[in-house]
Amino acid sequence: MREIELRLNPAIEPRRYRDAYERDGVVQIPDLLTPDAADALTSVLERGTPWRLALANAQGRQSLIDIRPGAVDAEATAAEVTRAVQQARTGFSYVYLSYDMIDAYLQGRDPGHPIHLMSELLNTPEFLAFTAEIIGGETPTKTEAFATCLRPGDFLAFHDDSYLGQRRAAFTIGFTRRWRPDWGGQLLFHDERGDIWRGLQPSFNVLTLFKAPQPHSVATVAPYAAAARLSIVGFLRGDPPGPLAG
Repeated sequence: MREIELRLNPAIEPRRYRDAYERDGVVQIPDLLTPDAADALTSVLERGTPWRLALANAQGRQSLIDIRPGAVDAEATAAEVTRAVQQARTGFSYVYLSYDMIDAYLQGRDPGHPIHLMSELLNTPEFLAFTAEIIGGETPTKTEAFATCLRPGDFLAFHDDSYLGQRRAAFTIGFTRRWRPDWGGQLLFHDERGDIWRGLQPSFNVLTLFKAPQPHSVATVAPYAAAARLSIVGFLRGDPPGPLAG
């Protein structure tokens, strides 16, 4: 499964996007990967990723549930999803499928899986310098990344990442091949009143960088959506380099 080659698009000039990032606090860079690389990784996310169900538990921390056939207690899982949905009425919560890319890589899970190639790419000096050209300041030391899949009914409630610590900026890389605006799933940025000042539709092979902390959410995917919202999300960090960083 490791025959795919993941490469950044050499035609991108990252410095062109710095002014927009500084002015707006968010910027999108289309065609991040070469076309073959984007197609290959999307196929992996669509058909070959060992997802776990991620949801906010009652203490506000993340619970990850193994959803493989035979490994899941369907009744208990349904109860946990119901609780997480109800929790969103008054506070932060979320429900979606996730794959913790960096933990899986460092722990040696799923050896040979092609998604590990993306974990490596996101922590190369090339990618870290690429993002530094856009966000300014010192070059990030490493990347924290998760693959995500939002199905009909999944959501990420309003929050601002105020717990960031050494996380310098947030990002998403979209791998959703087709989408309609009424299917939901938009990345929404909110002002101090809670109004939406910008909404970004799920996209394909597009890097979105945004300053953190700032209030945002992901709209619930409509129950009639005919596709899943696929992306890799994470943070650019400024703490000491880890095993993936050069």
